[in-house]
Amino acid sequence: MFAAARRAYEDAGVEPRTEVDSFVACSEDLEEGTSIFDEYVPDQLGAVQRPVHTIASDGLFGLVTGAMLIMSGVARTVAVEAHSKASDVVSLGAIDRFALDPVLNRPLGLHPVALAGLEMRAFLHATGRSAEDCAGVAERNRRHAAANPRVADARPTPAPRPLADPLTTDQAAEPVDGCVVVVLADAERAGSDAVTLDGAGWSQDAPSLESRVWERAAYAERAVADAYRRAGVEPADIDLAEVDDRFAYKQLQHLDAAGLEALDPARVNPSGGALGEGDLREANGLARALACVERLRGGDGRVALALGWRGLPSASGAAVVLRHG
Repeated sequence: MFAAARRAYEDAGVEPRTEVDSFVACSEDLEEGTSIFDEYVPDQLGAVQRPVHTIASDGLFGLVTGAMLIMSGVARTVAVEAHSKASDVVSLGAIDRFALDPVLNRPLGLHPVALAGLEMRAFLHATGRSAEDCAGVAERNRRHAAANPRVADARPTPAPRPLADPLTTDQAAEPVDGCVVVVLADAERAGSDAVTLDGAGWSQDAPSLESRVWERAAYAERAVADAYRRAGVEPADIDLAEVDDRFAYKQLQHLDAAGLEALDPARVNPSGGALGEGDLREANGLARALACVERLRGGDGRVALALGWRGLPSASGAAVVLRHG
């Protein structure tokens, strides 16, 4: 967290102790193994005795929260942080299962990944896509990751093994440790190379398994529609997309939700996504936004979409439209 924060502040040219008005940390106490985790955040972020907001959700929800702090006039500069310390969690499936309905679903004792298998089967049936299409996503994203300097160990796609039929291990991202920090500022404080957050949206489907939509990402459809509307753009305006791909079918599902089915595959998750970089848990959304910022700053497009998902067993997501130049 400290290393990521230092690099973010250097890039933004800000001093956190005097020039950052508020801090947003995305973490789930249950996953951290301790309560009120925001008390452990200030030292690493340079936020001692400063306002810190905890968002128990994906990092893109934190990014939107930071934007709302600025738009409301509460702050002019906000630092948003999200991280994964998956190596500390010895039973990720058991932790995730606590998000299931405690009366009807949790007593079944299913690993939440089983839900991904069920959803993937419903998605493939409804769209006519195949498991081979999903395997192609996994292979392509890992190939993209080979050119990503943040990937510590770019490896070839592993041999597929059953995970939750029809889902196989090669189509699932492996949990890794990591942290992403993003600095937001109002127009007056933003630097000349700043990327603009033009629009944002967030939504969720029904929390109960019995009443949610299974064959498509309804939460993503609503989140992206709001982001497009606020940014005044349409799918045809998007040059680049970084979407949650913790399971390969999810990338296809999220592209459908965003109206980007026809986008050049080379323009989708060129960072490698979670399949290439690793599953950063609550930091996945910020990782997608960071990848967009890097590409836009490098002149690789003008308008990008970052789409995050909270992960199993949730059905919630957030989307942001980013612009440069």
